[in-house]
Amino acid sequence: MNVENLHRTGTRNATPLPVSFHRLELALILSVYGRQVAAGEWRDYGISMLTDFAVFSIFRHTAEHPVYRIEKHPKSKQKQGQYSVVGRDSRILRRGNDLKKVLSVLEKKMIRLVD
Repeated sequence: MNVENLHRTGTRNATPLPVSFHRLELALILSVYGRQVAAGEWRDYGISMLTDFAVFSIFRHTAEHPVYRIEKHPKSKQKQGQYSVVGRDSRILRRGNDLKKVLSVLEKKMIRLVD
């Protein structure tokens, strides 16, 4: 069991802390989110911290399903990468250990033709 995921009691029977995004990770995510909000594409977000993974959900409208989900699965770090961007249809658009590269798939979605 990972020591940093235990409560401060130090016992082995303590419940694990939820997985969360660190400050630098949130800064990267919120910079992409802010550009999309300024472009009028996204309107709202939600953050879920669970025992196995954390999710940053992005919504076009508040009452909809998320357009994208940015997920952090620390247990997958050695396998497929701990970060992933998941589309509305639950397809994984990009996965890896470098959050900036994983988020680049959302930057490419911003490019549009203007008449």
